[in-house]
Amino acid sequence: MTLDTRTKIRDRRQAATWRAAHPGKVVFTNGVFDLLHPGHVVLLEAARNEGDGLVVGVNTDASVRRMGKGPDRPIISEQARARVVAAFEAVNCVVLFDEDTPLELIQTLEPDVLVKGGDYSRATTVGADVVEARGGRVRHVELVHGFSTTSIVERLRAPS
Repeated sequence: MTLDTRTKIRDRRQAATWRAAHPGKVVFTNGVFDLLHPGHVVLLEAARNEGDGLVVGVNTDASVRRMGKGPDRPIISEQARARVVAAFEAVNCVVLFDEDTPLELIQTLEPDVLVKGGDYSRATTVGADVVEARGGRVRHVELVHGFSTTSIVERLRAPS
C-alpha cells in the first residue's frame, strides 16, 4: 500500500463531491495552521470526534496577509500548510480558501457540525447561523494555553 496524504487536498468542487458522497456526520473547521502546535492538534482531534468525517479549510497565503498577522506571515506556504494538515489521521479533506472568511466554503459543504477554538464565541463564529439553520450545531474547543503561532513567532523574534 502506498500512502499519499496529498489525495486529501481537494479544490472546492472536489470537496463538495466528497461531502455529498460521505456518509454520516461531517464536521468543518478552518484556520491558517502556519506553525503547528499542540493547540492545533487538540482542535483537529476534538473536531474529528464530533462526527464521522472532518473537512479543514486552510486560508490561502493571500487571505492570511489580508488578516494583518504581520508582514512575514504566513511563514509556511499554503500548499505546504495544506499538506501538513492533510497528514493528520483525524482529517479527511483539506480545502484552501481565498476569501476573508470561510462562509462560502461552509455554504458549499453544508457541514453538520462547525468547530472553532475557544477564542471565538457563537456571535463571532462565521457560518454558525448557516450550520444551525440546517439543523447542525456549533462547538467551541477550549484553547491550549501558552500556544499560538503568533506567540511562538514573537518568542522566536525576541532578543535572548
